[in-house]
Amino acid sequence: MNAEENLWLAPAKLNLMLRVVGRRKDGYHELQTVFQFLEQSDRLRFRVSRSRAIRCVTPLPGVAEADNLAIRAARLLQQASGVSRGVELEVYKSLPMGGGLGGGSSNAATTLLVLNHLWGCRLDTTQLAELGRQLGADVPIFIHGRAAWAEGIGERLTPLAPPEPWYLVVRPPCHVSTAEIFSHPRLTRNATPIKIRDFLAGEADNTCEPLVRSCYPQVDRALSWLDRHTRGRLTGTGSCVFGEFANREAATAALRELPDEMEGFVSRGQNLSPLHRQLQQFDGVSPSG
Repeated sequence: MNAEENLWLAPAKLNLMLRVVGRRKDGYHELQTVFQFLEQSDRLRFRVSRSRAIRCVTPLPGVAEADNLAIRAARLLQQASGVSRGVELEVYKSLPMGGGLGGGSSNAATTLLVLNHLWGCRLDTTQLAELGRQLGADVPIFIHGRAAWAEGIGERLTPLAPPEPWYLVVRPPCHVSTAEIFSHPRLTRNATPIKIRDFLAGEADNTCEPLVRSCYPQVDRALSWLDRHTRGRLTGTGSCVFGEFANREAATAALRELPDEMEGFVSRGQNLSPLHRQLQQFDGVSPSG
């Protein structure tokens, strides 16, 4: 396998639970959440160049190069490691932008992990996660690559192994601004903290959901539609919603009934990131997890 010709995965994530339990003096919110990965992924290709130039040859519609998290990640790694090489990036999107699935953060993490190998930077996971945190609170979970209970702003991770069901993920026809939700005066910011055992016993509320439903009727309609098939849940601040199914067939049957104004896909939950499985296979290590 040629690492520079390979298409590297940048998987989606779901927040299986989200509680806003406080607000810090710096304006960030204290959270409790559970991350799990999906098979559904963007794909990236990296071609190393001898010059220090870093560019994306597949521009993302509506995203300026300065805002492309993969480009920003490559530049940050180049600066931190002092490498003299550059890269041409290709980014092939299948994850919706602004849907709460972490696509941009996942692109950044894949860039850091793969270029660390291709450029020979030899940074460890902790160092890469610290770089990733400068790009976004969700980036470290993609760097570590295992389902986890997260606290703080999402940086304090405890590995977790929840069930890996089939999910139907639905995207209503709207974009939810995370900044808008977290700055909204009606956001619940003092939810009672819970323990991991509470989540495993079925406590899986998202304290952002009532606010998002009231501000975005399209999300409310998507959740109401999902509730007719299974329990509908919001991932992060949305806009994507999801529900669990016992098997692929049941999830696919529900997908076929999806209203025309909504989009969706079926994917299985993954406690080991598909990217990390791919990296293990590349390195000749039997995938685990």
